[in-house]
Amino acid sequence: MRTRRFVRGSLLAAALASLAAASLAQPLRAIGDCTIRSGTLCPGADLRRADLHGADLSNSQFTNADLSGARLDDANLRAANLRQAKLREADLRNAVLADADLLGAHLGGADLSGADLSNANLRDARLPNASLRGAMLRDADLTAAELPGANLENADLRHARLRGADLRGASLMGADLSGADLRSANLVGANLEGAKTDGARFLGAQTQDCRGCPS
Repeated sequence: MRTRRFVRGSLLAAALASLAAASLAQPLRAIGDCTIRSGTLCPGADLRRADLHGADLSNSQFTNADLSGARLDDANLRAANLRQAKLREADLRNAVLADADLLGAHLGGADLSGADLSNANLRDARLPNASLRGAMLRDADLTAAELPGANLENADLRHARLRGADLRGASLMGADLSGADLRSANLVGANLEGAKTDGARFLGAQTQDCRGCPS
């Protein structure tokens, strides 16, 4: 009987020690009132220029938060709520934003090169002069998004919804627009040279001075 109790006690002690070690290995960080972890609730938080490189912020709440100039490269923001968030000049290279809600978000000048935005909601988002080079935007909703001067070279935009989007002067060279909806989009001065447009819809799109746009 004593042997059994000793064994159980030893196992419990080992388990507690393991949990303590894990806690020390991955300490929770806080910036202001915002705890940096998956599922965190930080609506309206001031996270300007915060270093969140590689942070797991999946399923988190950042509505109306200010992340301008923040370092979010390699961060996991899968299914995060970033409605109306400010992400101007933010570093989001190779970040995971699949299924994220970025409705009306401000991303002017942000670097989203190589980011995964598949199935993300970017309706009415503002991305002037943003870099989305090589980004994954398959099935993303960019309806009425503002992308003047944006770099979308080699981006995957298969079946993306870009109806009414502002793409004036944007570069989509080598992008995959197969099955994309570009109806009523503004493509004045855009560059689609080398882009794949099989099955893409351009009805009502403005294509003056657009290189590579279907005639």
